[in-house]
Amino acid sequence: MIAVVNATPLIALALLEGLDLLRELFGQVVVPPLVYHEVAVQGRGRPGADALAAADWILVRAPSSSPAIEPLLLGLDAGELQVLLLARELVADWVLLDERLGRRVARAMGLPVKGTIGVLLAAVHAGLMDRDTCWADAQRLTSSGIRVHPAVLCWLADQLERSGE
Repeated sequence: MIAVVNATPLIALALLEGLDLLRELFGQVVVPPLVYHEVAVQGRGRPGADALAAADWILVRAPSSSPAIEPLLLGLDAGELQVLLLARELVADWVLLDERLGRRVARAMGLPVKGTIGVLLAAVHAGLMDRDTCWADAQRLTSSGIRVHPAVLCWLADQLERSGE
C-alpha cells in the first residue's frame, strides 16, 4: 500500500511519537521534497523535524509532472499540490492530508483521503493501539495546538464506540 503524506500528519504523528504508525499501516510512505523541506529543514527544532529526518524508511520523491496552474490560485500551498500530483502519479492508496481545502481537491481528483485522526483510527482497527490510547492521542493533539475540528472528534468518538461493540 502506498501513502503520500503532507506536512500536518507528519508533524502531528511525530508529536505523538507515532510516526512509525505510518510504516506499520502502509507498505510505502512517500513525501514530496517540498513537504520534507518544510518539516525537516525549515522546521528544524520544531515538532516533527528530527523524527522525519531520522525516518529513513520514508521515501522522498518529487512528482514527475508540474502543475498546470499556480497552487495559490487553487488556495493550496506548493507542498499540498506536490502531494496531490504525486499521489495521482503513484496511484496512491491513501493521501494523508488534514487541511480541508486540500482534502476537498484530493476527493475531486478521485484520490482516497485520510487525515491524522483517520490514521489513529486505522491503527486501532489494525490492533496497533487501543481505543483509549487513540482517544487520548486525539486529545493530546488538540491540547498541543494541532487544530482538530470538533465534528472530527465527535466522529472519532462514535467510531471508537462502534469498534468496541
